[in-house]
Amino acid sequence: MSSPITTKLKELGWIEGKTFLVERAYGEGSEDPLPEIAAGLVRKRVDVIWTFGPEPAVAAARATKMIPIVFFGVTWPVEYGLVDSIARPGRNVTGVSFNAAPEVMLHKPLEMLREIAPRLRRVAVITPKGRTSVTGGEVPPNIRTLEPAAKRFAFDLLDFPVAREADIEPMFAAILAKKAEAVFEIPTPLTFRARKRIVDFTNHNRLLGISNAPDFVTLGGLLAYSSYAGLEPILRSFEYVDRILRGAKAADLPVELPSRIELAINLKTAKALGLTSPQSVLLRANRVIE
Repeated sequence: MSSPITTKLKELGWIEGKTFLVERAYGEGSEDPLPEIAAGLVRKRVDVIWTFGPEPAVAAARATKMIPIVFFGVTWPVEYGLVDSIARPGRNVTGVSFNAAPEVMLHKPLEMLREIAPRLRRVAVITPKGRTSVTGGEVPPNIRTLEPAAKRFAFDLLDFPVAREADIEPMFAAILAKKAEAVFEIPTPLTFRARKRIVDFTNHNRLLGISNAPDFVTLGGLLAYSSYAGLEPILRSFEYVDRILRGAKAADLPVELPSRIELAINLKTAKALGLTSPQSVLLRANRVIE
């Protein structure tokens, strides 16, 4: 457990090894072991399960309806079947969502892209493949989620769903074959691990890269529109752990939505691509990399 989290728990009155014990479990970059990891934690009868990202949260929710689960970084908690609603989770799961109003988070980058590149038409969208809810149903985001924005901003969307590391290179080849002009990366654990490759691919091939991941522009991508990704929201999720350990019920704790949304632009990348970012976009940017 990282030092800031240990410090946060200490501030809340929890000292590891004295007032609580931690059972650490990791998927090591793969979703395959998550069901067994979750089942193992249930067998150990832990008091609360904390998860990072949707896949671990779903695995835990499938493994137990009794042990409280606190998540961080789940963008669609209702659609994933983790909670009944944001205000009233109603189940054994709650936590801190990564993005507010997912439709807005997905549509806004396309709006910015249209302002930056008025003549651009063909946008490749990297979407997650194989994501399912607690009950096994299909979960957004998918290309259909973006269709209203595509129609509004006159984009032709090209869908490139990926599920495994082995999908990445064939996807790159297919994007070039389809003559895409831009790439919209929708963040997943897989694309997080491959993000530098995605950024390098877009820049090398002079494609406009946009994302919902705040580190996308830091790595060299053109534009990112995301919720604030500092440590603070993660630490707040441990306040949920604290409240549950002190007797609160996950079903009664509303899911927290992020209140801070950031637009980040990499002007160095824009210049390399021959773009002139309009003042309307620059004035809205929270972070500009030059």
